[in-house]
Amino acid sequence: RGMAFGGTTTHVDFCFVRPGTDVPAAIEQRAARWKGNSYVDYSFHVALQGQLSLKVFDQLPEAIQGGFPSFKVFTTEVLPPHPKRHPYRLDFGRIQLAMERVAAHNGIMVVHAEDHDIVQFMYEKFREEKRTEGWLLPLVHNKLSELLAFRRTIQLAAHTGAAVYFVHTSAKEGVDAVAEARANGLPIYSETLHHYACFTAEDYKTPRGFCYHTYPSLKFPEDQAALWDGLVHGGVSTTATDEYPTSLDLKLRGKELENVTGGNLGAEARMGIVFTEGVMKRRMSLQRFAEVTSTNAAKILGLYPRKGAIAPGSDADLALIDPTLRKQLTRDDFHVSDYSPWEGWEARGWPVTTVLRGKVVVAGGRLFGDTRDGQLVPRRISAEVLQRPVC
Repeated sequence: RGMAFGGTTTHVDFCFVRPGTDVPAAIEQRAARWKGNSYVDYSFHVALQGQLSLKVFDQLPEAIQGGFPSFKVFTTEVLPPHPKRHPYRLDFGRIQLAMERVAAHNGIMVVHAEDHDIVQFMYEKFREEKRTEGWLLPLVHNKLSELLAFRRTIQLAAHTGAAVYFVHTSAKEGVDAVAEARANGLPIYSETLHHYACFTAEDYKTPRGFCYHTYPSLKFPEDQAALWDGLVHGGVSTTATDEYPTSLDLKLRGKELENVTGGNLGAEARMGIVFTEGVMKRRMSLQRFAEVTSTNAAKILGLYPRKGAIAPGSDADLALIDPTLRKQLTRDDFHVSDYSPWEGWEARGWPVTTVLRGKVVVAGGRLFGDTRDGQLVPRRISAEVLQRPVC
């Protein structure tokens, strides 16, 4: 619902493959959950987590052929291991195996890249020092961690021939690593989240500071500058969210390093914030705005040209933005939860109409769509995207 109001017509969720499960079953279960329950079109990244049986990796080609060509992995546990918590991390041996399978069958790796040893050591270090305040997160999920993990992942991708899409790029080090790889002709792409580009580590110290948090942590002004430079001028390909809608109470319940709630509430605000901050404040071209909010993601993830284009044969998915609209955003501007991290933000231009496959689903602040409108969209990534950095 929030995406429809915010001008996003297609999103990619996750289906989780953990030890004891397999890829076809995970996709089938997730598809059943979403069918008839989405206002917008959707697909899934296949998320590979934990000490998976090596036989699971033989199922990746079939998933690609079935229209699911993107595979999400974490290079770290974002929190210290806990018996009641599912493992996130895939070790680099299994990441290499996944890359080999994916590269041979026209898929792409989707990587949350942080250095596991650095992150876990910093949790341990602060625990020993009895320093547990959540605002220390940028020193745990730190810039060095992003540098090491991005570069290690890129080296592995170069070895296997795999294309990589880095999610949640948060630091200058990640931006620089991707730029270097792309300059060498490697099919490496990165996204950032608009909250990384708009908030910094200092915001954790404000009364509602942890409502801006997801993993990795917010960073510093120099990182913001690098992210905006990449978005406006090239190098950072897309803007995304790490969508995890909760109530404000749940989002702010944890205030310490090991219990702050991750995930972000940003999909509804994404288009309007990037227009405000990119086009209106930083002279991002309208062409570039369309690329970083729509076209590039469609190309990288295999939705193009059905999505991400206004052309004969493409879906008539349109977001209309009123560039004359000026307002301070309030809780009433959002439709997902009992709060938004963007309350109080000054908007200059905002989505006012959303069209999904030719149907007006939102107009004039009213919802005309329903949960039967959204369809599962099979994806296929072009060979060009997988061979060199085309967007």
